[in-house]
Amino acid sequence: MTTLPNRPNTALLIVDVQNGVVDGSHNRDEVIANINALLAKARSEAVPVVWIQHSSDELKPDSAPWRYVPELIREAAEPLVHKRYGDSFEETELETVLAERGVGRVVVTGAQTDACIRSTLHGAIVRGYDATLVADAHTTEDLSPYGAPAPDQVISHTNLYWNWQEAPGRKGGTVKTADITF
Repeated sequence: MTTLPNRPNTALLIVDVQNGVVDGSHNRDEVIANINALLAKARSEAVPVVWIQHSSDELKPDSAPWRYVPELIREAAEPLVHKRYGDSFEETELETVLAERGVGRVVVTGAQTDACIRSTLHGAIVRGYDATLVADAHTTEDLSPYGAPAPDQVISHTNLYWNWQEAPGRKGGTVKTADITF
């Protein structure tokens, strides 16, 4: 349904599952296990996997917080996109990487739900992609001391509203890890 011509393929995006991003996040281990299950399925079906890694003052390149969690292993042939903004498309080569692989639909996983995940989902839809959020494969930290809802509520709310997201010729939606189809 994507509005991008000649883009029949789907890609799995693994966004910012870095030590300094997910340490202490809600259901961290379960989310990483689900991402690993998605990774195995994508690889077994020859679905492109794209890794996205954030850099900032707190996530300095090559530092321990910047590195991906050790439970997730990127294969050398899988692209790694470096970013500095919440939207994984903004000032990165993500669009080029996806175009080269004929991708018109992205399946989004990672962290943080209320920042880079939401930004990337919206960035995909406005750029013409179909964008599916894996409901049990994204997480966030507890920002309730700053007035945000509890992490489980942030995740639930994002799953709820993204399930109904659409735009002309494009579709959002959510799916659980066990129900994913690429």
